[in-house]
Amino acid sequence: MDIIEFLQQHTLYLDGGMGTLLQEKGLLPGELPERWNLIRPEVIRGIHRDYFRAGAHVVNANTFGANSLKFGEQELDEIIAAAIANARAAAREVGGSQPRWVALDIGPTGRMLRPYGDLDFEDAVEIFAKTVRSGVRHGADLIFIETMNDSYETKAALLAAKENSTLPLFVSNAFGEDGKLMTGASPAAMVAMLEGMGADAVGVNCSLGPRALSGVVREYLAHASVPVILKPNAGLPRVVGGKTVYDVTPDEFAAEMREAVELGVRAAGGCCGTTPEHIGALVGACEGITPARITKKQITCISSYTHAVVLDREPILIGERINPTGKRRFKEALLAHDMDHILKEGVAEEERGVHVLDVNVGLPGIDEPSMLSEAVCALQAILDLPLQIDTSDPAAMERALRRYNGKAMINSVSGKRESMDAVFPLAKKYGGVVVALTLDEQGIPVLAEDRVAIARRILAEAERYGIDKKDLVFDPLALTVSADHTAARETLRALSMIRRELGCHTSLGVSNVSFGLPQRDLVNSTFFALALANGLSAAIMNPHSAEMMSTYAAYRALAGLDERCAAYIDYASALPCSAYAEPPTSGASRAQGREGGSELQTAVIRGMRERAAALTAELISTCSPLEIIEREIVPALDAVGVGFEKKTVYLPQLLMSAEAAGAAFEVVRGHMKNRHATDRSAVVIATVKGDIHDIGKNIVKLLLENYGFAVTDLGRDVPPERVVEEVLRLHAPIVGLSALMTTTVPSMEETVRLLREHAPFCRVMVGGAVLTAEYAEAMGAHAYAKDAMEAVRCAERLEREYTGHPR
Repeated sequence: MDIIEFLQQHTLYLDGGMGTLLQEKGLLPGELPERWNLIRPEVIRGIHRDYFRAGAHVVNANTFGANSLKFGEQELDEIIAAAIANARAAAREVGGSQPRWVALDIGPTGRMLRPYGDLDFEDAVEIFAKTVRSGVRHGADLIFIETMNDSYETKAALLAAKENSTLPLFVSNAFGEDGKLMTGASPAAMVAMLEGMGADAVGVNCSLGPRALSGVVREYLAHASVPVILKPNAGLPRVVGGKTVYDVTPDEFAAEMREAVELGVRAAGGCCGTTPEHIGALVGACEGITPARITKKQITCISSYTHAVVLDREPILIGERINPTGKRRFKEALLAHDMDHILKEGVAEEERGVHVLDVNVGLPGIDEPSMLSEAVCALQAILDLPLQIDTSDPAAMERALRRYNGKAMINSVSGKRESMDAVFPLAKKYGGVVVALTLDEQGIPVLAEDRVAIARRILAEAERYGIDKKDLVFDPLALTVSADHTAARETLRALSMIRRELGCHTSLGVSNVSFGLPQRDLVNSTFFALALANGLSAAIMNPHSAEMMSTYAAYRALAGLDERCAAYIDYASALPCSAYAEPPTSGASRAQGREGGSELQTAVIRGMRERAAALTAELISTCSPLEIIEREIVPALDAVGVGFEKKTVYLPQLLMSAEAAGAAFEVVRGHMKNRHATDRSAVVIATVKGDIHDIGKNIVKLLLENYGFAVTDLGRDVPPERVVEEVLRLHAPIVGLSALMTTTVPSMEETVRLLREHAPFCRVMVGGAVLTAEYAEAMGAHAYAKDAMEAVRCAERLEREYTGHPR
């Protein structure tokens, strides 16, 4: 029985922590645990053996950090070969009839991907691919991608695994206390993307204890049609008698995990702080539980890097403005490679309340594959709406889908054989909800029945590729009523038949119906209302049309989708003041906490780097540099920071805003007599010895610099003595230390100790996924920052303590 078949019938037990056990066995601060596969194989085999004896079906080989960023090609291959051999040997030594598998364990690189970091997506794919190819070569049974806190890096790892192996693929992400990934993704968004790409099991690991992750687990179970994984920590770490311990005992862990298995979790194990005793207790506690049946959820949804949009009773608005058809200014922008214009169109549509953006850049004279991919990446850098990738060029479609962060809407496929052969393989590989046009080699049928017949043929062909009907949305095509007075009637009939007979969702480009008629918005809005009444799921429309938005608001109230008509009342109350309805509150206005704001503030909040620099250059002729900083840049940064702290703005938006603010600062500084006039206290930051994960540190650096601190970044894997040396050289009053891995916390403790001894004037703040405020206090740190904005607040407080007055 293979592992996928086993999962369908049984609960699969996984192993627990590795790093914390290696520390107990003598792993030194800063020492790379993967090298123990070669130099201490008996220890690694012993840990695997204990997990198998405790009842685990799967152990992860000791390859979590085995990648080409840490190791040369030959050493990497030797480490992976030894790791898999050690796990395989442990399984043989335990013996017995229980099925056992060895997973190639893949953790994050420790680097952020562009545009928020310096690692290109394709470079990340190749880093993971090297590990995958080695794991396959040396006999891994499956690939386990885990502890990923960024959806984009998760996609890179999964894509590398798919392109370089045929092994079963398990993917597990690390969620925070807010139920989101570090870069903002919800559980529903991750399920949408990972299932769409073909992961065999998805779930949650690390972060917190079982009970603290129960909300995330429930959301996974509600959305996933594949087995759900749970590998939580043994609670939170604390220091007792100089040792790091976790606060959930094996019995408590087992009791909490039993609840999760009863809810439907199908693969259960542990992460940091868990031991063979925890896994043994888990297996014993779950004995006799009949696994809950894994059901197909039939949820039609797309996702961005933050959230999923579900096509259900609530009609979805797809903004149509990022499209050159009939738009002279947009054509000019494409030919001039004016990305700023494209971004402004996207921002404007989001502010008008659309749920999805259609992105079409097809125009003679441009490189469509390159431009479409660039536009998708640029839009995703500043907006969190899902995108509909709109092109008839398969090469452009693939390039954009590959770079897209989430599960996109794919516009489109048709009933033509050539179209289905080109589009369905892309949808299968990258995931997506495919818009299917009811036309074929003979054109668009006149009658609704014939359009539905094409839809049936498309469904059958999609099934051949393994694409479920939930991932198809049918567009029965709105034709021009001025050319055929029955055209609108047949489209409406087709909408109704597709929903009723096929059970599928639908989409329409609404404005096509009025072509050639005067007062087109009147025709469009009436047709829109009729289409909604006939089951339209999603409309590609102009959100700047007051008539269309009014129809949408009124329909929601009449269809029972607007409780107490609250949204309609808010909308209608704005109508006398404006020719257009006021949009629902967007992510940017949530960040501002108010309507309006200057153009420069909006550019900073939105993360529009080039526009922020250009607007600052304009302002500098009428305002002093200090005025621009105090009245424009800092208030915008503060607005985004407050949004981040309130969880209405997520890390990518925070980073892009900081980048835009940095661009504005550079213009201002160029006009200041003293280029360093805005500098505050000196801050030395570093990722501690043995830890190469510098994502958090780099984010903190960016924000501190934008708030005027003079930051010296020592990089990653920094020895304690080097930190002390730099603090003494600069007489820096503040140090920031980062650690992601439990195995590197002792290095942080040693660094804090040396700073206390040799630089007692210095205040130390610490942060990282494995730390808590209690843990930080126990090691002697002055402050603990759980995220980048809190690091800024801590630095401001520590600066006040040092200087004795506010800045």
